[in-house]
Amino acid sequence: MYYNEEFETLPRPALEALQLKRLKTMLERVYSNVPFYKEKFASLGIRPESVKSLEDLRSLPFTVKQDMRDAYPYGLFSSRMEEIVRIHASSGTTGKPTVVGYTKKDIETWSELMARSFVSAGVHRGDIIHNSYGYGLFTGGLGAHYGAEKLGASVIPMSGGNTKRQILIMKDFGSTVLTCTPSYSLFLAEAARDEGLDFRSLSLRVGIFGAEPWSESMRREIEEKLNISAIDIYGLSEIMGPGVAIECQEAKCGLHVWEDHFIPEIINPETCEPVPEGEKGELVITTITKEGIPLVRYRTRDITSISYEPCPCGRTHARIARMSGRSDDMLIIRGVNVFPSQIESILMRIEGVEPHYLLIVDRKGNLDTLEVQVEVDERLFSDEVKHLQEMAHCIEKEIKDLLSLTCKVRLVEPKTITRSEGKAKRVVDNRPKA
Repeated sequence: MYYNEEFETLPRPALEALQLKRLKTMLERVYSNVPFYKEKFASLGIRPESVKSLEDLRSLPFTVKQDMRDAYPYGLFSSRMEEIVRIHASSGTTGKPTVVGYTKKDIETWSELMARSFVSAGVHRGDIIHNSYGYGLFTGGLGAHYGAEKLGASVIPMSGGNTKRQILIMKDFGSTVLTCTPSYSLFLAEAARDEGLDFRSLSLRVGIFGAEPWSESMRREIEEKLNISAIDIYGLSEIMGPGVAIECQEAKCGLHVWEDHFIPEIINPETCEPVPEGEKGELVITTITKEGIPLVRYRTRDITSISYEPCPCGRTHARIARMSGRSDDMLIIRGVNVFPSQIESILMRIEGVEPHYLLIVDRKGNLDTLEVQVEVDERLFSDEVKHLQEMAHCIEKEIKDLLSLTCKVRLVEPKTITRSEGKAKRVVDNRPKA
């Protein structure tokens, strides 16, 4: 049931005492070794010894992705390069990549937290883990790989791509656990069907999916098409990689944040003030055991809520809700705030709709427009035009009722929308940039 029961079930007072001790040590480290933080703290009149309680964390400055880009490549490292044994980086599609470094101890910590995460998801030593997260500078592949080896499970380092071969390997090697993005799992199921293979005939029983927001409706779709238990995992390269938080198999009610290594906060992204427990806001994480590149109050831009209520599984660590999107991915259309996951949850409720969609935002005159393209089942697409029109109007009404937003829904035939072997592309924003 647990990989490290002592730490996973620590009583809250003992957990918070450990967090404070580790926080103080981390602050001393960055103050001494990272000029960026020393200058930040000095500008606010703060020294590490100013922090005497966990509440004092709120007096510390935030760290944002731009800070990491400005310090490119190694400016935020708190360890000497001879102590860094691994370097990862983000894709850098919107600027310089964010670079992160790991010491030997960091890799050991990451491996253990991923092993914890696997056990939380119901994985054990006898499992064969088919790892379709990308290997390379992206943290997903190697993070899951090292965790699987730490657990003692067998791991197949597939990485992304070559979908037909992935299916063949899963079938022939008897894979029991699949790790990839949720959208790619559905692509795999679709490709298997095209090959005449029913995914439900495979040995798979657990899927661990992350790296992109996905809805509860998509979970049901995945579980039905792949005949598995689908588990949500959360992580980000800046903080560690996958394994920062994960659902437990017992409850599937929020993702346990490994609080002996990370301190989570939820803030209002506009005011930067903390929000009450259970209220949605932006997730902020402070790393308290990392050596290579510790981060103080890192603004993840991910939107969620937090609960400190006890979990039926017995783990005492706080749980964050499924990510509803990112504050920087939020679309503002005619004054309405829209997350792609909100529209996805509507689409997945409609019978005959496939889990492949694209939101196209444009501007006509001074008016923003939204077109929702969504694939429908092949049998439905060959139905009467009148029936398809009724279905499109039904979806438009559902979106209008939930979001108070008028849009145009266009039903398209299967395989019209481009598939991705990594994170799915859900939005095309054609509006002129300011």
